[in-house]
Amino acid sequence: MKDWAESIDGVAAETHFSGAVRVDLGDDAVFERAYGLAQRAWDIPNAVDTRFAIASGGKGMTALTVVSLIEAGRLELTTTARSVLGRDLPLIADDVTVEHLLAHRSGIGDYLDEDGDHEIEDYVMPVPVHELRTTEQYLRVLDGYPQKFAPGERFSYCNGGYVVLALIAERVTGTFFHELVEQHVCAPAGMPDTAFLQSDELPAGAALGYLATDGLTTNGFHLPVRGSGDGGIYSTAADVHAFWNALFGGRIVSEQWVKEMVRPRSDVPSESKRYGLGFWLHATNETVMLLGFDAGVSFHTGHDPVRRITYTVLSNTSRGAWPIADHLDEQLAI
Repeated sequence: MKDWAESIDGVAAETHFSGAVRVDLGDDAVFERAYGLAQRAWDIPNAVDTRFAIASGGKGMTALTVVSLIEAGRLELTTTARSVLGRDLPLIADDVTVEHLLAHRSGIGDYLDEDGDHEIEDYVMPVPVHELRTTEQYLRVLDGYPQKFAPGERFSYCNGGYVVLALIAERVTGTFFHELVEQHVCAPAGMPDTAFLQSDELPAGAALGYLATDGLTTNGFHLPVRGSGDGGIYSTAADVHAFWNALFGGRIVSEQWVKEMVRPRSDVPSESKRYGLGFWLHATNETVMLLGFDAGVSFHTGHDPVRRITYTVLSNTSRGAWPIADHLDEQLAI
């Protein structure tokens, strides 16, 4: 175990890693360590309980919020987006369903198309980021993108589709999406430090996102000031571990629905993975993953429910998580 820990430290030192790493084998946290600085200007170090943005890692929580509403009878997989959106977002096809959106098979045009020709540190938001604090405010950035293909035809990762899911959840419940995630995911999972924080008023204990391994430039002008269904929630290594335990323990949604959500719906050869409903899936084994990648944010967590192995890498730089996550993949054979 000592050699294994030293190898993680070695990768962290070689890559100037900034963030936190945790590995759990069964009920035991066998490795938990933080590296680098949460706020560089003040030399505030990252800690194992630092709250990091996890970008698209939050899509799994969006999916679980929606599925919990299905279990409660407020929605169905076959519910169409149009039946809830009314006249809003008229370019979304009338036959796009909740299931299509969850599986990234809706074909809707994406306001933040990851197939586009841009780098992660580019300024890509179509409106000033401070104007995006509520999910309804995203309507103006979601509008105007025609269907790319017919619903169900194929997989195409779609950030906008998950904001549409957040809008649907809000409108059928009359409750703000951020509160729904707290009620339906964070509370039952025991995740007290996970929340949609506002980047312009981060509390103590939260890490700023940096664009490079050195320097003081943050991601403050790159991302919505408060995230929504496609990402932007903050969490800790311990809360992510609690999330996996609660998910596969049936404490967020029923075990039957968990099986449905991690059932492969698409092969994604470009990522060497498969996709279910809100979760990335290993190409050949039972490992379930959440990934996040944004300006000043990188996040990778994987859970093998058969061997009960979990690892989580959170970083407050754009690409910092990947070398350590790759190393853990190799070490743990996940």
